[in-house]
Amino acid sequence: MLSTEQHQLQDAHENGQAWYRWGPYLSERQWGTVREDYSPGGTSWDFLPHDQARSHAYRWGEDGLLGISDDQQQLCFALALWNEADPILKERLFGLTNSEGNHGEDVKEYYFFLDNTPTHSYMKALYKYPQRAFPYNDLVATNRNRSRQEPEYELIDTGVFAEDHYFDVSVEYAKVDPLDVLIRVSATNRGPEVAPLHLLPTLWFRNTWAWGYDDRRPALTAVEGEAPGVCLVQARHHELGDSWLACQGAPELLFTENESNAGRLWTPWRGFSSKRASCGRDLEATLALLPSLFEDVPHQRPWSFPAKLSVGVPTAERCPAG
Repeated sequence: MLSTEQHQLQDAHENGQAWYRWGPYLSERQWGTVREDYSPGGTSWDFLPHDQARSHAYRWGEDGLLGISDDQQQLCFALALWNEADPILKERLFGLTNSEGNHGEDVKEYYFFLDNTPTHSYMKALYKYPQRAFPYNDLVATNRNRSRQEPEYELIDTGVFAEDHYFDVSVEYAKVDPLDVLIRVSATNRGPEVAPLHLLPTLWFRNTWAWGYDDRRPALTAVEGEAPGVCLVQARHHELGDSWLACQGAPELLFTENESNAGRLWTPWRGFSSKRASCGRDLEATLALLPSLFEDVPHQRPWSFPAKLSVGVPTAERCPAG
């Protein structure tokens, strides 16, 4: 007797069902790769370092924290976090470049992929987010000054996790059908005291319009939901068609453009847009954030944020349950 997953595999391979359309295809790191390297000497680490990633529109792929995308990485979903101590949002993994690490390149984060079925009908991952300021500069400076004969300076060595001052942030994806994905984000405060956590689930399009080949621009738009207390974002794309992200609680949406911030990266020039420098409450853009603030997350008490990503006509029954 075939299991549910075996039936889904059979549907995908024999009946052409799109169980593989959505999956864990979103890169963990797109910055510092040869895919995005346009330097004259092939110095990819220096051409697009981590410090520029939050302001740079990628061309050939995207990255994100515990995220998913369609199989062409046109539409992406991932988490962004803020602990009110970091100078920037935690949107992607941090690591050392080949020249910064005393043993070469190395990611300096703690994250775990816990489960994934062959059709990606269920996926679960965990990220450990410090409540103190993330020690970006300390990790770079200390590792750079160590010799190859010395051990690496790891994130836990910095003391940022002392006394368990961190959050366990997990995300689960469960497919109702090939094009209907339930999302549950959960966070648990492992520290001894209450602590704030800003959760910003993010939906965005990869920038395919700024390179001189196809200027058709997709759009994300806030629309009225059928069910009370439900927030809906419509995603319109000329190849993917229409998709919807629904979440409970009706957070105040923030929109911006997935464009390079020329003023921060280079010098202001009319050939580049600087819209990614700020967010607004416009009704249409190419990147949308659903911010939620949990001011006093108590010790060891988990909370969750439900959402749903769907392809097709949004109906009341497609909205996420609490």
